[in-house]
Amino acid sequence: MAGGYSGEYVISIQTAETIAKNLDAELYNVYKIIVTREGWWYESEKGEKVSVDKNDFTLTVNGKKVVFDVVFIAIHGTPGEDGRIQGYLDMLQIPYTSCNAIVSALTFNKSYCNRVVKDLNIVGIANSVRLIKNENYSVGNILEQLRLPMFVKPNESGSSLGVSKVKSVEELLPAIEKAFGEDNEVLIEEFIEGRELTIGVYKINGQLYSLPATEILSKNEFFDYEAKYTPGVTKEVTPAEIDEKTRQQLESKAESLYRHLNCRGVVRMDFIMEKKTNKLFFLEVNTMPGQSENSIVPQQVRASGKTLKDFYGAIIEDCLQNNVVPA
Repeated sequence: MAGGYSGEYVISIQTAETIAKNLDAELYNVYKIIVTREGWWYESEKGEKVSVDKNDFTLTVNGKKVVFDVVFIAIHGTPGEDGRIQGYLDMLQIPYTSCNAIVSALTFNKSYCNRVVKDLNIVGIANSVRLIKNENYSVGNILEQLRLPMFVKPNESGSSLGVSKVKSVEELLPAIEKAFGEDNEVLIEEFIEGRELTIGVYKINGQLYSLPATEILSKNEFFDYEAKYTPGVTKEVTPAEIDEKTRQQLESKAESLYRHLNCRGVVRMDFIMEKKTNKLFFLEVNTMPGQSENSIVPQQVRASGKTLKDFYGAIIEDCLQNNVVPA
């Protein structure tokens, strides 16, 4: 399932193309379902759009009904990363590759996820303030709680859409308005100076695996939308040039968060390693990380010595064998 209702639509289509291209055609019949607000459909090889019957999530192609064994969710943002598609598939008892509905909804809400992660006491969390649209707030109150510089971001959004780095008081209000343009809630976090490290984690047959970590070196102020998707703006070093102690710490904390948050499938955990202390601070967990050909997870899979074909095949087989759907 690809597409979705957010600004990450194009990236989702690219992710789906990578996954579909790397699935073993001798083992799987693959159907790419495009999801938009206007409708859900499968585009045949002839270019015909076949609508999905949402009553049971099936297709009728050339007079034959197509029933799916498993759904590989490749939608970034809503409705594929926030739990909505997961809840729908749960109701139909169809296995899918990503985190369940509750976990997806929790991790998609940055503020709620931060509170849960903070209580786990596994990794550091930046000080933050949450704002809700049409509720009163004051710049003075924010500045009493947080120090400049700070990041202002939509509470539920991906690909760094609507995110600003604020270095002066004058920049704060415009940044808040920009973030409210993407979401009804805004999260403001203190800036932590350090190295940005991100790591993929996945589970096969109950066993957790970490992929080689990536360090993100952006020419921009931070890893924003342009830096993520414009060639040459960001240097992504995979595997990250970190010492063994840092590598072990990163993998241990990422795997611990995966277990405690009850994640499923492949997720990507983003961290900042503070410059002064080398302490790891949690940024976010991406339960449907970008997987276009040059995205971070495919980079990490290749760096681990695996092929994408073997990797995605293992994810699907695990989903078929081990994902218990609600009765």
